[in-house]
Amino acid sequence: MTRTIRTAAVIGAGTIGLSWTALFAAHGLTVRVSDPREDLAEAVTEALARYAPHLAARGLDVTDLADRVHIAADVTEAARDADVVQENGPERAGFKKDLFATLAREAPDHALLLSSSSAIPSTAFTGELSDGDAARVLIGHPFNPPHLVPLVEVVPGERTGEEAVRATVDFYASVGRTPVVERKEIAGFVGNRLQNALSREAVYLVEQGVVTPEDLDKVMTNSLGLRWATVGPFLGSHLGGGPGGYRHLVEHIGMSMQHTGAGPGTPPRNEEEQERLIRAVEKAYGSSTYSELTETRDRRQLAVLAALDSADKEEN
Repeated sequence: MTRTIRTAAVIGAGTIGLSWTALFAAHGLTVRVSDPREDLAEAVTEALARYAPHLAARGLDVTDLADRVHIAADVTEAARDADVVQENGPERAGFKKDLFATLAREAPDHALLLSSSSAIPSTAFTGELSDGDAARVLIGHPFNPPHLVPLVEVVPGERTGEEAVRATVDFYASVGRTPVVERKEIAGFVGNRLQNALSREAVYLVEQGVVTPEDLDKVMTNSLGLRWATVGPFLGSHLGGGPGGYRHLVEHIGMSMQHTGAGPGTPPRNEEEQERLIRAVEKAYGSSTYSELTETRDRRQLAVLAALDSADKEEN
C-alpha cells in the first residue's frame, strides 16, 4: 500500500456503517465507531456476531473481532487518530458539508476522508474546505452489504489529489474489495445509474401488464443476472457477437434493438461515436480469443449454478 492504515473511523452506524465496521476489523484494523443512536453499542455487538460467520467463510480470522472495535463518544473522538475515515451519514449535501468540515479539522492531516455517498459527488460538499483538505476527500461508494459485495466506486472530486486516489484504491484492495475509479463526477455514479435504469424498465413492463413482478424476477435470475454475475454488459455483448465480437453484434443486431425504444441516458448513434465505442470494447477484450473468453464465462456460470443448486438443497 502507498500508506500504512492501522486505524479506521466509521462515522454513521446504519446498515452500511456496521458492515464496514465488521469488514475493517476482520482485516485487523482498529475501528472506532461514532453514531448518535442510543443503542450504538448493542447494534455494533449484534452486527459483529451476525457478520462474523460471513467473514470467516471468506477465509478471514474473526477471533477477537469485537476487541478491535471501540465505541467513540463523538465524531471528534472517532476521527482523532484515524488513518482513514469512512462516512456513512444521511444523503444530504448540507449535512455532509458540515460533517466533513469537522472531519477535516479533527482527523490527522494524513487521514483519507471517504464518503459512502450513494449519489452526491464530493465536490458538492467540499467547496468551503481548503485545497489541502479537499485533496484528501473523495467518494468510496459501496454496495450493500460492503462486507460481502466487493465493488467500491472510487470517485475523486474536482480538487481530490491523485495521491489520495491511489491510496484509497490501495486501501480498499487491502480489505478485499474491488475498487473502480470513476474519472468524472455524475449524480448516482455508475452502479446506481445502471441499477436505476434497469429498475425503471422493470416497473414499466409490470405496469404495462407485460409480465408479473415474480416472472420478471425469474427472467433476471435465470438470464441476465446469471450472465452478469460472471461477465459485464460489454464483455457479454462482445461474446454475443460470436467470433466477430462486439463489432459484429452492433452491425448485425444493434439496429433491430434500437426499435425497442429509447429512454433517459440512451447513447447517441452517429457513426463516429459508435465506432469509438466499438474500438473501446475491442481494446478491452481483444487480447484474448473468443474461445478463451467463452471458456472462462462458462466455467464461472457453472460455478454460480452449482452454488445456487447447493443453496437450494440446503433450504430443502
